[in-house]
Amino acid sequence: MRSHRLLGAVALVLTLLLAAVGAPATSAAPPACVGTPEAPGVLSGSYPSNVIVEGACAVNAGVAVVGGDLTLKPGAVLLAAFAHDDRTGAGSSRLVVHGDLRVQEGAALLLGCDPQSFACIDDPSQSNPTLSSHDLVYGNLVGRQPLGEVVHNTAIDGNVQELGGGGGLSCEPSGIFAAFHVPVYSAYEDSTVHGNLSVKGLVSCWLGIARVHVNGSLRLNGDQLADPDAIEILANHVAGNLACHEDSQVWDSAEAGAELFPRTPGPNTVLGQRVGQCVLASPTTEGGPPGPGPF
Repeated sequence: MRSHRLLGAVALVLTLLLAAVGAPATSAAPPACVGTPEAPGVLSGSYPSNVIVEGACAVNAGVAVVGGDLTLKPGAVLLAAFAHDDRTGAGSSRLVVHGDLRVQEGAALLLGCDPQSFACIDDPSQSNPTLSSHDLVYGNLVGRQPLGEVVHNTAIDGNVQELGGGGGLSCEPSGIFAAFHVPVYSAYEDSTVHGNLSVKGLVSCWLGIARVHVNGSLRLNGDQLADPDAIEILANHVAGNLACHEDSQVWDSAEAGAELFPRTPGPNTVLGQRVGQCVLASPTTEGGPPGPGPF
C-alpha cells in the first residue's frame, strides 16, 4: 500500500472534520488546547512554557510557538498540517515546539505537509497540491502507545521514538478516527531528524519511512503491520546504522503499479552498518531473491 493513498484519505476526511473552527486555547495553567471533532480547539500564538492538548486541536490560525513541552493527552489528536491562517484568511500556519512533543496512549498526530507526499488539509486541490507547511521541534518527538504519528516536512532536533501503539492489524479505524472510517497508521517522510529515529512494537495498518535525513541511527524492532508491503523504508539518508529486527516485513522498494509486484527500488544511503532484515535490497519481482545491492 503506497503511502499517498492513506495520506490523501486522511487529508480529505480531516478537511470535513475541521470545517468548523473551535475556540482559541484557554489561558489556564498549564495552558490547554481543548476541543472536540465537531469543534476543535485552536493552538495559536506564543506560549512561554508547557502546553497540553485534550480532545481535538488544530494549528490553523497562524504560527503556534510552544516555549516548553507540548503533550497530547491520552486519546487526543493534534492536526498541525495546515498551510494558511484559515481563521483570518491571511498569513500562514505552522507549529514550533522548543521542548519535546509527547504523544500519549491512543493519541494521534498530524505534523507538517507538502505537495510531494502529504497534501495540507486546507489545500484547495488534494489531487494536485501546491501548498506546504514546515514544522519544527527543537526537542524530541516521543510517542508512548500512540494511535498513529504522521510526520511530513518537519525538522526535529532531537530523537524520534515511537514505542508500541497503533490501530491493530485489522486496519480498522479506532479512537477519534472511528466515526470517519479512516485507517490508522504511522509515517515519517520528507523530514530531518538530527538524532535517532526508532519505531518499536508498533501494531498497525501501515508504516512508511521515506526520504528522511537521519543524523543518528534508524532502528525498527518488533513492528507488525497488516499491509503486505509495509514497512516501506525508501531513499533515506542515515548517518548512523540501519537496524531492523523481528519486523513483519521490510521493503526498500515501492509498487510500480496497482499490484504488489513489480516494484521500483528506493535504496537507502547508510553511512554506518546495515543490520538484521535491512541488509540486502528487497525483491523487486515476485518470488525473486533479495539483493544483490544493499538495502
